[in-house]
Amino acid sequence: MLLRFQVTNHASIRDEQEISFIADASAPHRAETPVPASTHRTVPVAAVYGPNASGKSNVLDALDWTGKAVHRSFARWTPDQGIPRRPFSLRPDARTYPSTYEIDFVVGGVRYTYGFEVDDERVREEWLFFFPEGSRRKLYERVTDAGGESRMSFGRSLTGRRKVIADLLRPNSLYLSVAAAQGHDLLGEVYRWFSTSLRSATDRDFESRLGFTVDLYGASDSDEPPAYRAPLQHLLGLADLGVSGLAVSDPDEKAAQEIRQIVGAVREAVGGRVRVDTRSPRRVQVEHRTEDGVHRLNLNEESSGTRTWIGLLGPIVTTLRDGTVLSVDELDARLHPHLADVLVGLFQSPEVNRRGAQLLFSTHEASLLGRNARTELRRDQIWFTEKDSRTGGTLVFPMSDFQVRPDSTQNLEKRYLEGRFGALPHLDDDLLARLADSLHESGPGDGAAHRNDDHHGGTDGQGALTRQRQAQAAGAA
Repeated sequence: MLLRFQVTNHASIRDEQEISFIADASAPHRAETPVPASTHRTVPVAAVYGPNASGKSNVLDALDWTGKAVHRSFARWTPDQGIPRRPFSLRPDARTYPSTYEIDFVVGGVRYTYGFEVDDERVREEWLFFFPEGSRRKLYERVTDAGGESRMSFGRSLTGRRKVIADLLRPNSLYLSVAAAQGHDLLGEVYRWFSTSLRSATDRDFESRLGFTVDLYGASDSDEPPAYRAPLQHLLGLADLGVSGLAVSDPDEKAAQEIRQIVGAVREAVGGRVRVDTRSPRRVQVEHRTEDGVHRLNLNEESSGTRTWIGLLGPIVTTLRDGTVLSVDELDARLHPHLADVLVGLFQSPEVNRRGAQLLFSTHEASLLGRNARTELRRDQIWFTEKDSRTGGTLVFPMSDFQVRPDSTQNLEKRYLEGRFGALPHLDDDLLARLADSLHESGPGDGAAHRNDDHHGGTDGQGALTRQRQAQAAGAA
């Protein structure tokens, strides 16, 4: 399970920001999981709200990048590649500032803290601690000096070929990645949590997620691989009344042979290191059951919402079945609010989510906070992002930071839209008025522009809506 994630200097994130899955208090009807050797419990869902360009997606991207760095640094980052990071760029000498990532998680019933600090060229620091019986112990620490030499120190609990692994380190590879490649038992288990237990879903990986769902649907209904067809069919029916399944045609062998020939020619021309997906496309149709029987539509004939839902099904089902972590950027994009509500409810439900799966998502969909939502998100599950007006960096803060009166009716949707928690777009009425004027300014040779001073929202330079929001925010409980 994921307990906490902390990041500094990534994309729009300038200063240290944190997301936590630790519950403030236990709630009887959500799928909480106890943290080993502690009195804490984790929440199954965390939602990130905020206006456009506030950094919601970058919070999720930072978590995804952490997992990819562990997975790829030794096997796929070349020695001359450096660190492919994305530092905060709105300050002088931006590339001179390091980026830091730290994550608390549980694997195999043991809590770990893992983190690293990187610049464009090398890993500056790296650390791994664990908490057997609740007390913190060092597994290893790494510090790179000014000359670029990494110095390792190890705790007594870490055995195995520690020195051999250290000798294989490159400036831009993580010790954890090298240890896994060398077959270290303990560190390999930690590595696999990063490489297999952190799943993500964004617009960039839609096609691969769609293919993953289709692969699961076509898998044999036996123990190996696991039977996924039944839960996938159930979830397919939620997206569109009458959808009963998928029809997947095998790839055309002639087309597959042609692709293999093209790939061979490309590799011969540019070298064998090139990675090319050699899989032939399969024809995927959606089956609709009507009173006249079953009819099939090509996937590209379905609505964007149905396609989006199908692309999410593979990650959803495997995450729930394996008890892992799924992050979804813009959950509400092209999905009906009720369908997004159902998805969140799958993770909240103790009956459905029996293995401690967790969902982190970003959204604008305020109705998920309202009284009409099927799924109740509590205040320790709701996070906000907004831009720091001083630095331009993303700020992350939980709803639980705000005090609510004991007799409050807890209409979180209404309070959020009223601006009680911040993290809303700032609409400048003066700019809107000036926009109206600039759209209708007189061109060359035209008569004088007709202006109305009433459009400017008063003489104090502050629009009425902005004044109202500020007053409401100031009166937050």
